[in-house]
Amino acid sequence: MVPDWYYRRLAGSRHYHPPFTDGYEQQANTGGELGRDTGRELARHIPRPMSNTLTHFDAQGRARMVDVAAKPATHRIAVARGGIRMQADTLRLIVSGGHRKGDVIGVARLAGIMAAKRTSDLVPLCHPIVLTRVEVELWPDESRDSVECRARVETIGPTGVEMEALTATQVALLTVYDMCKAVDRGMTIESVRLVEKRGGKSGDWTRPRA
Repeated sequence: MVPDWYYRRLAGSRHYHPPFTDGYEQQANTGGELGRDTGRELARHIPRPMSNTLTHFDAQGRARMVDVAAKPATHRIAVARGGIRMQADTLRLIVSGGHRKGDVIGVARLAGIMAAKRTSDLVPLCHPIVLTRVEVELWPDESRDSVECRARVETIGPTGVEMEALTATQVALLTVYDMCKAVDRGMTIESVRLVEKRGGKSGDWTRPRA
């Protein structure tokens, strides 16, 4: 974590521009899951210190839903990724369409979309959100014997859709497991993570490439 004194020193420089990401170093360019609306090469931004308080608790330590009434409605986007590893024979069964339960990828895609819309029913302190877009993609990766998933969720509102994107990804992969567990109970869901978000007070954030 970059110390506070470093930011205070930078703030006195006319060359300093406040970072627009929380907690991670980000290079703003034309790459990334969401792409950029500009072709300008921007300098690498220093991460803004993240809050050291948990906003879902009040002063007495009781769980609460965060009040977002005063926050402006902005266009918000979140992208999550994940995968499920399996035996090579299981993946071939999915790709060939030979599974007796039918189109595994198609059913998992619909499950992810439905899950994004029900996130507030599953995660207690999430706000019910009117979603303007949910896009779930799944594809086989034969080099890893896995099915990979990417979920993109959008809204126009006072709070972000990171949880919706993560929930869509997780449930889509759980559906793959459910449909294939009869032939492969050793499948492993892994690396479900937020990879990019846009909008809101904290600005844009992109997970650094490994």
